[in-house]
Amino acid sequence: MSRRVPGIHAALALTLTAPLALTAPLALGTPASGAGQYTVTALKFTVPAGGRDCTVDADLYRPAGVDHAHPAPAVLATNGFGGSKSDGSTDSIGKAFAQRGYVGLVYSGLGFGKSGCLVSLDDPGIDGQAASGLIDFLAGTRAADDGTRADFVTLDAKGDPRVGMIGGSYGGAIQLATAAVDHRVDALVPMITWHDLAYSLDPNNAVGQGSRDVPGAFKWQWTNAFYLIGETQPLTVPGLDPTRVNSLSCVHFVSRACAIIRTLNSGSYPPAATADLLAYARGVSPVTYLKQVKAPTLLVQGQADTLFNLNEATATYKTLTAQGTTTKMIWQSWGHSGGMTDPAAGELDLTKGDLEASYVGRRILSWFDRYLLKRTGTDTGPAFAYYRDWIANPADTYATTNQLPALDEKFYLSGDGKLVDDRDKVASGSRGYANWLVPTSHSESSLSGAIGLPDPGPYDTAGTYLGWTSAPLTRTTDVVGAPKATLKVDSPKARQSQNSGDAADNLVLFAKLYDVAPDGTKTLVHRLVAPVRVPDVTKSFTVTLPGIVHRYEKGHRLRFVIAASDDAYTGNRGIKPVTVVSSPGDTGVLELPVVGD
Repeated sequence: MSRRVPGIHAALALTLTAPLALTAPLALGTPASGAGQYTVTALKFTVPAGGRDCTVDADLYRPAGVDHAHPAPAVLATNGFGGSKSDGSTDSIGKAFAQRGYVGLVYSGLGFGKSGCLVSLDDPGIDGQAASGLIDFLAGTRAADDGTRADFVTLDAKGDPRVGMIGGSYGGAIQLATAAVDHRVDALVPMITWHDLAYSLDPNNAVGQGSRDVPGAFKWQWTNAFYLIGETQPLTVPGLDPTRVNSLSCVHFVSRACAIIRTLNSGSYPPAATADLLAYARGVSPVTYLKQVKAPTLLVQGQADTLFNLNEATATYKTLTAQGTTTKMIWQSWGHSGGMTDPAAGELDLTKGDLEASYVGRRILSWFDRYLLKRTGTDTGPAFAYYRDWIANPADTYATTNQLPALDEKFYLSGDGKLVDDRDKVASGSRGYANWLVPTSHSESSLSGAIGLPDPGPYDTAGTYLGWTSAPLTRTTDVVGAPKATLKVDSPKARQSQNSGDAADNLVLFAKLYDVAPDGTKTLVHRLVAPVRVPDVTKSFTVTLPGIVHRYEKGHRLRFVIAASDDAYTGNRGIKPVTVVSSPGDTGVLELPVVGD
């Protein structure tokens, strides 16, 4: 039996009381020096977007002294989901870069603020095309609706302005969508954004066995919160542009976006609906169009993020670098899950705007210095950097390297519940669990931080999960990246149902890795789990867990768990008992990306 979605009240509270909490850190503020004067001019644009004309509401930030004879590069930015050009998390981007000598053009994304048309999830053919129309303005080839023209932006060629983009979450993906359709973009800084919305909203962390075509476990809390933010716009935006209304059944989103929400909430995955869900979600995601992105890209992703985890940025990074696009990546501390309005000491605090005072801020400034100001001698930093929360001195919290850590340490799942470091230590045996018709494990309440509610610690109910625990570690172990597990499970009920024609009948499980202290205290790092809908239980399968940066102290133990459910996700339809059999020659394997000191 599928679980109905009960999140409407929590999501509505988020919409009405704190719609911008999800993007609040994007307020860049005033630089410490206080230098730099600028003017702000409100402008309207009518631009083509997906076969129709859309009104875009924008603010132009023009530094003092910038004119036709003294042009400057431009920075283009838009809001996170639920925001607008006028919220503190967006307009401060324009302020911060205008104070540093850049022309800023900050706008409300389609379907938000006072901009027209429907919410279309950063579709490159709609949202990307609209942003390209704004680049025409920066190039001097398009006027604002009141006739205003820009002849003070640095040009690389006629009609080609020097322009970079920055922003987070919804304001991050739009950068990649824009660069895919308009190669005039010169530099990108996408922060805490997605690679594949199918994975973000309905993750299946299984690898192989055709898992790409099998939907995962619906992330119902996050997804329905955003859906309600979009659909309740009349409650928050008076005088709504009529082009922002679709129909009574799908008010403010494009129809296909509403269709995938309905499919996800139904708890059923018939073939045609599933194919459409995956095709649309991926069609509006970088996973589909990254091959068109040529602009140098600095990816900044948050470790504390159950919405868009580190694996998303890693996938984007690997794709871009493989095709020769200049790309570097930073894993900062904060993401969508906690800490967004209160970054750790020494971390980039965009509400203050003192970019020069933090490692990430300095990297962003260097990126634009190199690719917008064209200062070729600027050092843009290493290929990969990551924040370490176990380092006390804020000046030393980031480690840097020119390559991603490899999976180089293995543990084996023994039949007696131990996690052993040698296959010969594996004891033969079998153990099992069964799911209930209601969730029995908890990783997080996804919206607790946004609406100010407490969130109980992670837990698993006896009989509904299996765990394997290592001996106390003999050395400090730093894991940086995404662990991987190879598993084989037996579930006669799942064998019978998995070929029903509805993917919802496949077995669902949740893999996760705990840190167990000597006193028994367990930590689920950033409350991250790996949902899996197993394509075929008669075969072994591989699970890629969410990426982490975590120090397992000497004397602590690793605990690998597979659970039958998680209350932040939809789970199994019907009761599906599971057995795991282990022997030295045939057992599960856990692999970790471990880095040295």
